[in-house]
Amino acid sequence: MREVRYRAIADELRHRVERGELAAGALLPSESEMSAAYGVSRVTVRKALELLRDEGLIDARQGFGWFVATDPVRQTLGRLGTIEAQLGELGVGSERRVVGFRFVAASPRVRQVLDSDTVLEVRRVNYADGQPFARVTVWCPEEVGARLSRADVESSPFYELVDVPIGGATQTIGAAAAGRDDAHLLAVPAGSPVLRCERVTRGVDERPLLVSEHIFPAHRTEFVVELPHVEPSISPSGLRLVE
Repeated sequence: MREVRYRAIADELRHRVERGELAAGALLPSESEMSAAYGVSRVTVRKALELLRDEGLIDARQGFGWFVATDPVRQTLGRLGTIEAQLGELGVGSERRVVGFRFVAASPRVRQVLDSDTVLEVRRVNYADGQPFARVTVWCPEEVGARLSRADVESSPFYELVDVPIGGATQTIGAAAAGRDDAHLLAVPAGSPVLRCERVTRGVDERPLLVSEHIFPAHRTEFVVELPHVEPSISPSGLRLVE
C-alpha cells in the first residue's frame, strides 16, 4: 500500500511541474510539510521525491531542501555588463522591481569607497523567467543620486544613468547565508546558501562611482571565467584569501 501511495504523490507533483504550477527553480514544501499535507510518513514522501529526482524533474541541495530542477543561470566574469544583458544573451526573460529608493548615511564600507557621507541607496529584485534571481543594492554619491528618480532606476541600468564614462569594475565574490529579508525576497529558506558579489565600478579616471551588492541563490547561479594559459598554477587567477 505504501508503494502505491508514494507513486500517487509522485504523480501529483509531476503533474504540477508539467502544468507549470511549480516553476523551474521553485522550492517545494519541506518533507515534514508534505508529510502532514498528504497524511503519510516522511519515508513515503522521501520515496516519492527520490523517484522524481531519478526522472530529473527535481533536485535537492543542503540548506535548500527540494526544488524543481533547473539549469543554473551562468554569468560571465570576463567582461563588465548588467545582469539583464547577460540573461538576454541566454534567451532568459528578465525583470527588475525596485523595493527601496532612499538617501541614507553611508555605511563605513561605502563611505570608504565613495568618499561620500550621504548616498542614494537603491534596492531591487531581479527576476529570471518570473523567478527571483538576485537581490541587488546599489549605492551612489548624493550628487549623482540627486539627478535620478525611482522610475529611472527601475527602467535603466545605473551605467546608463551616471553621466560619467565607465572605466571598469572590481568584483569580489564569496559564500554567505540568506538573512531573513533576503530569504523573503528570493523565496529561499533563511540561512540557505547564497553567493554574495560586491562590485565597485570606476570611471575612466579610476574614481569609484558606484558600490553594489548582489545576492544570488546558490542553487540557481554559476559564475564562469575563462582562465588564459600563462604559466602552470594550482590556484585560480585572482584568488585572494579572506583575512
